[in-house]
Amino acid sequence: MEAAATKFRTRDIAYIAVFVALMAICSWISIPTAIPFTLQTMAIFLAAGLLGGRRGTLAVLAYILLGAVGAPVFAGFSGGLGVLLRSTGGYIIGFLFTALIMWSMERFLGSSPWVLGVSMVLGLLACYAFGTVWFMYIYMRDTGAVSLAAALGWCVIPFIFPDLVKAALALFLTTRLRRYVK
Repeated sequence: MEAAATKFRTRDIAYIAVFVALMAICSWISIPTAIPFTLQTMAIFLAAGLLGGRRGTLAVLAYILLGAVGAPVFAGFSGGLGVLLRSTGGYIIGFLFTALIMWSMERFLGSSPWVLGVSMVLGLLACYAFGTVWFMYIYMRDTGAVSLAAALGWCVIPFIFPDLVKAALALFLTTRLRRYVK
């Protein structure tokens, strides 16, 4: 009995580690457009969607903590607490809210594709909200006041379409691959 429980925990840890690595790799992939973006959010959606809420949230938390201690897992091969404390660090911390929302919706509404899709969009909105408030605070502290419209124009609006495409791709992959992840 104990061996089965240990095996289960080992599998969980292995899945979490694999998805932390996937998040890092996806954050390093930069799509060169007028405003470059990474595949980081897609990896967040995949982690919570494929691993389930608990393991997915733990993977996101481990990713953030790994970056906070200096591992170069964030975009541009960056890492360290300083990255999280900069004006855009709130969006990285916001990934945790995305995973928590996806976990909550899974727990209370199930894991059907429509619930997963709605939870991705709501999680993305929470990430945008937290990240934008964080951005405005840090920007105000370092440079001066900035309007909400300006902050949204710089940090959110250019990324809405790419993030929705990443959510759709993650939803497609999750529905196809979920049966293989135990």
